[in-house]
Amino acid sequence: MKAGIIYTGSGPILILTTYESFTNEKFIEKLGTKGVRKFIAYEVSVDAAKKRYGMHFPVIMGDLKQSDDLRVLDYNGHHVFKTFTFREMGEPIYYEAATD
Repeated sequence: MKAGIIYTGSGPILILTTYESFTNEKFIEKLGTKGVRKFIAYEVSVDAAKKRYGMHFPVIMGDLKQSDDLRVLDYNGHHVFKTFTFREMGEPIYYEAATD
């Protein structure tokens, strides 16, 4: 599993995913179905996310309404931004869908 901060047009979200990378075609398709066609992703430690989100972490993992391959742990951009330092973020991954 990976945890990542995904910066979109509406701000950052913290996600958990079973995809191998944030450039995986299926991951990108999944975000696209949610209207996200351009993003900057930073991987963060799953252990750090577990520690900082406490009991919210297993609640999200057990939420049957969300799919197994992509779960949103936090959609409050302000909270996500202040929860992790820049030093904790991996190298940025840029994605922008091709324009038609």
